[in-house]
Amino acid sequence: MNSPRPMVGFINVAHFIDHFVLLIFPTAVLAMGSELGGDYGARLALATGSFLAFGVLSLPAGWLGDRWSRRHMLAVFFLGTGLACIATGLAQSLAALAAGLTMIGVFAAIYHPVGTAMLVAATGASGRAMGLNGVFGNLGVAFAAMVTGLLAQLWGWRAAFVVPGVVSLLVGLAYLVSVPAGSGEVPVAAHKARAPARGDGLLIALALAVTVAAGGLTFNGAVIAVPKLVDERLPALAPQAAAVGAVATAIYLAGALTQLVVGRLVERVNLGAIFVALGVMQALGLLGIAVLPGAAGLAMAALVLAAVYGQVVVNDMIIARAVPDAWRARAYAVRYVLGFTSSTLALPLIAWLHTPERGLGPVFAVLALFGAAVAAAACLYLGATRRTALVRPAE
Repeated sequence: MNSPRPMVGFINVAHFIDHFVLLIFPTAVLAMGSELGGDYGARLALATGSFLAFGVLSLPAGWLGDRWSRRHMLAVFFLGTGLACIATGLAQSLAALAAGLTMIGVFAAIYHPVGTAMLVAATGASGRAMGLNGVFGNLGVAFAAMVTGLLAQLWGWRAAFVVPGVVSLLVGLAYLVSVPAGSGEVPVAAHKARAPARGDGLLIALALAVTVAAGGLTFNGAVIAVPKLVDERLPALAPQAAAVGAVATAIYLAGALTQLVVGRLVERVNLGAIFVALGVMQALGLLGIAVLPGAAGLAMAALVLAAVYGQVVVNDMIIARAVPDAWRARAYAVRYVLGFTSSTLALPLIAWLHTPERGLGPVFAVLALFGAAVAAAACLYLGATRRTALVRPAE
């Protein structure tokens, strides 16, 4: 039997690449100048198709992973993402740039439903493996702006797309050579498995749906608002962009590293109890940001980031334990479509509620209501699992 280690390594690298490529453009657009025409706002809007495709196409990607081949779909992710990045870097018009960005979103949509299902199959729903995989994705977010800025400064904005594109192609070729056919696939017999009974785990499904929808909004809202929150709560740092960025990065890292801790905890502590603890942390932390001034509010922001990042591991583990392997990629696809769609509401919510006079306080007061919904859903899940047999892996 082939060792799953090479495949798990490629899955983790894929998570890094997935988040990295989606965040190239927000930094690269600053270095484009007027080369292709349009102002900053017009050019930035060209990425809309990319993020829309990233969320919506998760569902067909998950279906293809289950019904065709997960191993082949991940190869399509590496190679397709690489070619799309290169094409974007070679764009000669705004229309071609928009098309290239959209294709990046199309291929990036493959990773989460397919890669997560492969990881669960390869590691037996290991919480430690899920937590480590989450950190790789977070590092992709963290390094995207820095690497993009460096490449753009050295060789221009086009290199910021072409170089990662070439890297993705090379990783894809190495993946095809190193990971044999049949790796990470649904067993043939499992294709005949029936869908989970409609009545079984209905409350669990409802709790997860509420958590993913509300949590997607609180997650994206908190992540987007942190730099501005630092600027408001520590006004002495406001003129120093590097200092503001350093504090914001420290807050992000506090959250990102929590995934490793939660990944270990889910193997030793009742999943429902962890779910409730993170839900309560999230709700109280969001409320704390809304009412506490200065550094105290920023400490609450670190608490919130820890809770929302940890919740990602819990959500994935719930699906891993409750859904049979033959349906798992599709279940992850639904989870990510719902989460990514709700998260798009964060930006207009911040723009609507933020004022120079009141700052981000009203924004986090509203987000605290959604955090309370997550906490309530966690309690519902804990109660449901105590009344059902869905406390062990389904297979």
